Amino acid sequence: MTLERRLPQETRALLLENIHPDATALLSKAGYQVETEDRALGEDELIERLAEVDVVGIRSRTNVTARAFAAAPHLLAVGAFCIGTNQIDLASASQHGVAVFNAPFSNTRSVVELVIAEIISMSRGLTDKTRQMHEGVWDKSADGSHEVRGRRLGIVGYGNIGSQLSVLAEALGMSVWFYDTEDKLALGNAKRCSSLEELLEGVDIVTLHVDGRPSNRGLFGEAELARMRKGSFFLNLSRGFVVDHAALRAHLESGHLAGAAIDVFPSEPKGKGDPFVSELRGLPNVVLTPHVGGSTEEAQQDIGRFVAGKLHDYLSLGSTSMSVNLPNLVLPPNAGEHRVTHVHANVPGVMAAVNSLFASHGMNIEGQYLGTRGDVGYAITDTPSDFSDEVVDALAAMQATIRLRVL
Repeated sequence: MTLERRLPQETRALLLENIHPDATALLSKAGYQVETEDRALGEDELIERLAEVDVVGIRSRTNVTARAFAAAPHLLAVGAFCIGTNQIDLASASQHGVAVFNAPFSNTRSVVELVIAEIISMSRGLTDKTRQMHEGVWDKSADGSHEVRGRRLGIVGYGNIGSQLSVLAEALGMSVWFYDTEDKLALGNAKRCSSLEELLEGVDIVTLHVDGRPSNRGLFGEAELARMRKGSFFLNLSRGFVVDHAALRAHLESGHLAGAAIDVFPSEPKGKGDPFVSELRGLPNVVLTPHVGGSTEEAQQDIGRFVAGKLHDYLSLGSTSMSVNLPNLVLPPNAGEHRVTHVHANVPGVMAAVNSLFASHGMNIEGQYLGTRGDVGYAITDTPSDFSDEVVDALAAMQATIRLRVL
């Protein structure tokens, strides 16, 4: 069990991987002590830095492991300043009562625009045209250059990015097919496929927009690539571990696939200037980008503001709106003068015991909120009475208590 009773000016935040300055500005203005790094940290260095940290902000290259959570007694929240959270051990975060927030919508448009740009680039053979021009070769031939209008786009994963891509692709005159393991509403004239095989065999372009769940590891390998139509294009701007890059290279070299655009890789450098190694280097009509799908100034600014705002709302109010691991509670300002937040094991009788304790100390409850998520419960209580050390100690001593905060 962990008890936190800190003032805002005592709260320490560590922001890694060159998170947008607006995040630093927002947290600093709220009174937090903010330290920044422009790089990712390995596990040992992260553990060392988290010893006295209350909040850590990361992007995609820093992994917050079970070992890191166990070694960070003050850690209250993790902000993933990106879409994915597979780099965070969410089960361990919940076990330690640490809230995790991400930015599921902020860079959607940026990723979609890059997908469209890459589809057009491959369709027009721009990678070869640009290389030839730099070599002093002038070739106006239209051979192998095509419009995207009328082509069939297959979207694997019809979430926030996939569905917005669907709309823009139709606006360009493309015919959209999609496949998702969940039943999703088709937008516009998009066609829902009943299987991945149906999609692969029917479209000219395949683009992946799946999440980072473990079951998606190795989703696209030799069998899936072989099912694609000859001369089609392949794009992956989702997760690097989803695709077998050796198999992809083989299908590109054989001419079965006409081009590919890859933004994410199974192993990525930790910082700018570090060497990049990939089986896909040096291939014609292959667009390689350094995980920049969401890296526009507009997206990074919005992500910085959004996630920092969620962190501040949690630290100051206890609000867990859009947390990816704790029960979601959207809270008004304190109904009473004092508020306590209680992360606990989701077992019967916890709230009865909590309220019995308040009653035995003559404490009136002016507002109370409860949410559960799997094995974890989250309760917030507002009262006009101060929480005495005796009450706090009794709440902390409850067997079900995971983390207790007095705000």
